[in-house]
Amino acid sequence: MPLYLGLDSSTQSLSAIVIEVDAGVRRVVFEDSLAFDRDFPEYGTHHGVLPSPEPSVAVSSPVLWAAALEAMMARLAAAVDVARIAAISGSAQQHGSVYLNATATAALGSLDPARSLAEQVGPMLSRPVSPIWMDSSTSAECRAIAAAVGGDATLARHTGSRAFERFTGPQIRKFATHEPEAYERTDRVHLVSSFLASLLAGRHAPIDPGDGSGMNLMDLESATWWDAATTATAPGLRAKLPTLAPASSIVGPLAPYWQVKHGFPAAAQAGESGQWKLPRPRTRRSRTEWSSAR
Repeated sequence: MPLYLGLDSSTQSLSAIVIEVDAGVRRVVFEDSLAFDRDFPEYGTHHGVLPSPEPSVAVSSPVLWAAALEAMMARLAAAVDVARIAAISGSAQQHGSVYLNATATAALGSLDPARSLAEQVGPMLSRPVSPIWMDSSTSAECRAIAAAVGGDATLARHTGSRAFERFTGPQIRKFATHEPEAYERTDRVHLVSSFLASLLAGRHAPIDPGDGSGMNLMDLESATWWDAATTATAPGLRAKLPTLAPASSIVGPLAPYWQVKHGFPAAAQAGESGQWKLPRPRTRRSRTEWSSAR
């Protein structure tokens, strides 16, 4: 009987639930939660946020989120037969952004089971912290973006919202303006949801339109990045953004890291159609899904 894993990474915790499906009957077989402050005190967060002398600044640690993901997967592997897991889906806090350098693509594809996930994520980062939805320090950036695209009404007509301080676009602009060298070293700007999906799949995951609509960067009508907004936000930004894909999209198979270290199902391979399927003679599908954050 297949098992299905759901993950939710919020501001303060990471939660997991596993459901067994048998002849249409669903049964919860595992449920757990890790509180960032309590279970990972070494990161020094308070309610999931790192201390800051500036009250308008709210950032957290992407390394903490990676450590929590690994700890949860280890708990799961100790509690249920993870070889039966057929699919994984997840969500994460919206508006948080993670900044990866050019080493990340290769590093994601070659995660070492002999080392912790956290210690491997740290070197991938071009920015050691992630601004989250509580950050309100980007008023100047909001005004600049709106002015560059023709005003608040134009921005809202395309992206669904006027420029908001907590949204990812203004946060990226602040980073590019205040830390231009670090921004230049940035190869990919992920949201928290696509970052965690990337760690599971061992490759860069896309962003779904639900998350993209909370960035002041996506054109709602076409569900594509809006060039006027990306240009107004930061130099070369469009090339640094993941692709956009529906929330129901299959990101890919679990990376070998999770198979070797925690006993998750064997690697799937990409078929010519772009769908993911297990190599023969196996029949169980093993795939990683990640849905929009809310």
